[in-house]
Amino acid sequence: MTFKNICIFGGSGFVGKHLANLLTNREIYLRIPTRNYERAKELLEIPTTDLIEADIYDDRDLDRLLLGIDAVINLVGVLQGDFHAVHVELPQKIIAACKRNGITRILHMSALKAGPGQPSEYLRSKGEGEQIVRTSGMDATVFRPSVIFGPGDSSINLFARLGRLPVLPLASPHAKFQPIFVMDVVQAFALSLDEPRTFGRSYDLCGPKCYSLRELVEYAAHVTGHDPAIIGLGDALSHLEAAVMEILPGKLMSVDNYYSMKIDSVCDCDSPEALLEVWGIPPTALEEAAPIYLKHQLPRERYNYLRHWSGR
Repeated sequence: MTFKNICIFGGSGFVGKHLANLLTNREIYLRIPTRNYERAKELLEIPTTDLIEADIYDDRDLDRLLLGIDAVINLVGVLQGDFHAVHVELPQKIIAACKRNGITRILHMSALKAGPGQPSEYLRSKGEGEQIVRTSGMDATVFRPSVIFGPGDSSINLFARLGRLPVLPLASPHAKFQPIFVMDVVQAFALSLDEPRTFGRSYDLCGPKCYSLRELVEYAAHVTGHDPAIIGLGDALSHLEAAVMEILPGKLMSVDNYYSMKIDSVCDCDSPEALLEVWGIPPTALEEAAPIYLKHQLPRERYNYLRHWSGR
C-alpha cells in the first residue's frame, strides 16, 4: 500500500520540519497539528502541508485530525516535563484514535536504550510508550535514535553557545553518545513508510562515530571559533549542577537528564548497521555536516539549509 495522506504529530519540531520537507517531495499530503498556529507558520512554506491548531490530547481533536488520513507518524517527545503524559498517555490516545478511524500504519519515535529499569524517567517512559505502540496490533515501525544533530537541533547548537563561555563546568563529561544526522533519520522514516519489511520492527539509529560529552562540546566550540576551559565534574558535582540548572530560567539541564546520561547512548561504535543494511544510507559524520549548519544561525538561513538537504 502507498500512503499519501499522513498526520505528523510533533511535525512542528526539529525532526518534524525536516521530515515534512522530505515527504512533500513525494507529493504526500501532510497534516500537522500545532498548539500555536502563529509560532509554526513557517511550515506553511512547505507544499502539500496543512497546519491545524489542535489539542492533541483531546479525543475530538484527534478524530478531526485523522479524518481522511491513512498513516500516522508520532515524533512527540520531551527531555523535561511530564514524561508520562507525553511519552505514555499520548501514544495510547493516538493508537485509540487510529483504531477509531481505521488507520493501521504508524511510525513512532522512541529513544536509544529506552526501557524499564533505566535510571531516568525519560528513558523509562519512552520505553513504555514504545511498548504500547509495538503491542497495538497496528503495522508499527519504531525508531530508537541516539542524539540527533542538524540545523535547528538542541544539542550541538547548545554546545556551540556554551562554548562561548571562557570557563565551562561540564556535568557528566564522560557520558557517551553516537550522534546521528537528522537527514539520515528522516530518510529512514520516509523509506520505511511504504515498506512492509519494516512493519513490527524496531531500529536503533546511530552515526558512524562515538564521542564523550566533553568531546562534543569541545568540537562545537572549536567549529565556531571558541576555546573554553572545560572543567569536567565528577558525579556528585554533576548531580549538583543539574539540580541547580533545573531551577534556573532556561532549564538547560535537569536531574533526570543527569540520570539519562548515566546510560551511554551508543549502538556499536564500529558498525552503525541499521542505516546501511536496511535502507542503504551511509551515516553522515558529524564533521561533515556540523561545520556547515553551525554557520547558518539566522532563521532564514536555517530554512534555506534545510531545503538544500531536502533536495528542494
